[in-house]
Amino acid sequence: MPARNMDLHGMVPDKSNVALVLLDVINDLEFEGSEALQRYVPRMTERLVEFKRRVEAAEIPVIYVNDNFGRWRSDFRRLIDHCVNTPCPGREMSRALAPAPDDYFVLKPKHSGFFSTTLDTLLNYLQVRTLIVAGVAGNICVLFTANDAYMRDFRLVVPSDCVASNTEEENRYALEQMRDVLKADITPSTELDLEALKRHTPPRDEPEMEPSSEAALAGREGEA
Repeated sequence: MPARNMDLHGMVPDKSNVALVLLDVINDLEFEGSEALQRYVPRMTERLVEFKRRVEAAEIPVIYVNDNFGRWRSDFRRLIDHCVNTPCPGREMSRALAPAPDDYFVLKPKHSGFFSTTLDTLLNYLQVRTLIVAGVAGNICVLFTANDAYMRDFRLVVPSDCVASNTEEENRYALEQMRDVLKADITPSTELDLEALKRHTPPRDEPEMEPSSEAALAGREGEA
C-alpha cells in the first residue's frame, strides 16, 4: 500500500487547526422570501469583508460552502460568474466576498454544509479543530452547519456580526441557541483575537481535556 498522502493536491501541504467557513455568501438572493434577508445583508457583508482580511492575514484557511440552488450541472465558478455579473439583489455581497485563488469551496445540496458534501474530508486533511462559521441565513444554514459541526466535536465560533437572518429576532434566537446548546463563542468579529484562537486550539490528533479536568490538574500542580 502506498503511504497516505497528507496533502490535498500532492504539492504544498495544507494544515491549520482553525478554519473559516462562509455559508452561501455567493448568492443572487433571488429565492422566495429573500426580501427580508436583503435588509441585513449589507451590514453583515461590510463586517465579513474586514473579518476575512484579518483571517487571511492570520493564515487561516477560508472555505466557501455554498448551495447549488438546484443547478446540478453547474459548478462553483459558474455560480460565482452568475452572482457577480448578473443584475441581482445579491450581486454586491457576492462581489465583495468573492473568493481568493487560495480559498477552498464546497457545494452543498441541503442546509448543512456537512450533508452529502466533502467538507468532512477537507477539514480532516487540514487537521481543523476549531470552526469559525459565518454567512446566511443565521437561523437556517449557519445553524444547521454549526449543529453538525458540534456533533463532530469541533470547537465553534460564530461571530454575531457576521451572520444574517430574515429578522433580527430570528438571528438573535439562532445565535443564542448556538451559544447555549452548541457551546459556540458568539463574540463579534471585531473583538476576536485570531492569534489567541490559534494558540489555544490543540491539534486535532491531540485529545482535548474537559474543563473540569484542566481545573483539577491545575489544582494538583498548585498543591505540589
